[in-house]
Parts: sequence; structure tokens; C-alpha cells
Amino acid sequence: MYIGNKLINPNQTPTTIETLGELLESEGYTLYYASSKNNIFLRFLDMVNACFKYSKQVNYVLIDTYSTLNFYYALGISILCRLLKKPYICILHGGNLENRLIKFPFLAKTIFKNAHKLIAPSGFLESIFKKYGYTEVLYVPNTIEIANYPYKKRENIQAKLLWVRSFSRIYNPKLAIDILCLLKENYKQASLCMVGPEKDGSMQETIAYAEEKNVAVHFTGKLSKKEWTQLASEYDVFINTTNVDNMPVSVVEAMALGLPIVSTHVGGLPFLVADKNEALLVPPNNPEAMMNAVQSLLESSELVVKITGNARQKAELFDWKHVKQQWFKILEDGA
Repeated sequence: MYIGNKLINPNQTPTTIETLGELLESEGYTLYYASSKNNIFLRFLDMVNACFKYSKQVNYVLIDTYSTLNFYYALGISILCRLLKKPYICILHGGNLENRLIKFPFLAKTIFKNAHKLIAPSGFLESIFKKYGYTEVLYVPNTIEIANYPYKKRENIQAKLLWVRSFSRIYNPKLAIDILCLLKENYKQASLCMVGPEKDGSMQETIAYAEEKNVAVHFTGKLSKKEWTQLASEYDVFINTTNVDNMPVSVVEAMALGLPIVSTHVGGLPFLVADKNEALLVPPNNPEAMMNAVQSLLESSELVVKITGNARQKAELFDWKHVKQQWFKILEDGA
């Protein structure tokens, strides 16, 4: 049984409960889900009801565990699983989970110390949990289907920037506008496309900021995976401007597509990509540093070929054919 926020919303990026759940079903597993209720109280009641209804039919309960309100869903369901003597596996999400470990150590231990396994989708989260004594944590990355990401070899690139993320303040989308403005001082034809759904009003703020700076930016809104990966072939540099991060799938996808990546050096990014080998990493909220990194790519085809080739090789390790073996071991052998 998979417990999480299975809120089908065409305007939002699919969550792990949707992607991982479908992949496990494709491998022959039977999954039951909770919950798709929009109301937070009804959602929790639906989760509780599902635990009672299916407890005798399932071997494990998978629980998506975030640092936000979902943390309390996870707490309640983990206690119920123990009462029902049903082993549960926490799938950890979000770069802010460490705050829960620090501020609410008793509640954190109630959930995590009693879990059968803790699954960290990044080496970053794995290292944090091990630092606080949670030895049952395993690194199992988020997965992509590599066949869906055609690799384009890039050498002599242009200042055509692509940004792909939900518009949220923690992802600092306005920084992309600052980078474009700086690039235009030396590269008049520099352009920027920003792809992603609105989340907290940041898209409108970014649109207004671009107008204030008098630069043209292409805002697409949310695109399907197929739409944005096709669009990516028209651009030459992927920028990731975030202030807080774990293991962004959009960065892995950019790696698979052959886009050279310039990203902030925060959270799980240095665990995901090696600076100057698979991407260029710069300090957060520093438009000059990011612009300089982009410029270094524009001036060196050798650097572009090096980091994109290495990044593609690493992205192939995130393909489901590799990741599913780890899930088989967890779910079938109890490892």
C-alpha cells in the first residue's frame, strides 16, 4: 500500500506516488493508494481507512514523508502501522527534513526509528539521516526512463538558457532574469525560456520582474514531459537557480538530454553532480557567478563536451532498469 498525496492535478508535476507506483505496478506488484482527497482532514481519514481495509492484503506500507504538513500524516500512519503489526517504509522527500529531526526529535524518532527501512532519493538526505543515527536509511534514487530522453550532442553553444521547475520562491526563479540581463551585456542575442507551473505566486512575480528589467522571456507554463523535452532541443544551457534542493529530477532529465548544467551549490546538488565534471556549481543567489559559469561554457566547446558526456553517463544509472533492482531487493528480500 502506498500512502501519500495522490492528488491528480494536470497543472502540477507528477509526484513520486504517481510515478513510482505506476512503475511498480508495471513490474507485477499490486498497489493500493491513499489518498486522492483534496480536503486535508478527509485525506487523512481516507489514509487511516485504507490501512484498516488493506492491512491483511499487503506486505508493506510505503509512506511518502515530507517536511511539511505531510510529516504529520506520516506520523499518524506510522503509529497505526505499528498497531496493525504491518512493516512500513518511509520514502524521504525534501531538503528541509533535517529541520524536523532537529526541532521535533521525539516525533522524528517515533516515525523513523520504527520504520522497516528509510529510502533516501539522494546521497544528501542519506548523509543527513545517518548523521542523526538513522542507520536503516538506503539510497535509492528517483528514476527516469532514459529512452524518453534523446541525447543531443552540443559543442559550440549559444546563450540560449532553459529553466525548468515549479515557480516557487525557494527555487529563486527571479535569479534567472538577473542572469539573462548580465549575459545580454556581452551576448545581445541571449534568450531565456522558463518552464513550469505556478506554485506560490512566483510566476507572476517573475513575469513582472522581467518586464521591470525590460527583457523578453518565454514563459510556457506547465508542459508535459514530452513537450518540454522536445523544447529542450532548441536550447543550449540548463540553469538551476534554487536556494534549497534535494535531488531535482529536472536536473537529471537535463543531464540525460545533453544540456550543460549550471546550478547553485546547495542541498543535494553536489551529491548529484560533480563540479566541473558533470555540471558547473556556483554559490546560491549570485547572478554574477552563474553568468560567469554560463560564459565559460559559451567560450569552451571542450568543457561542454566533457560535462555533457559525463552527465549523460550518470543519468543512465537512474534508468528504471537499474533502480528497479534496488526496489525488488527491498520489497522481496526484506533487505
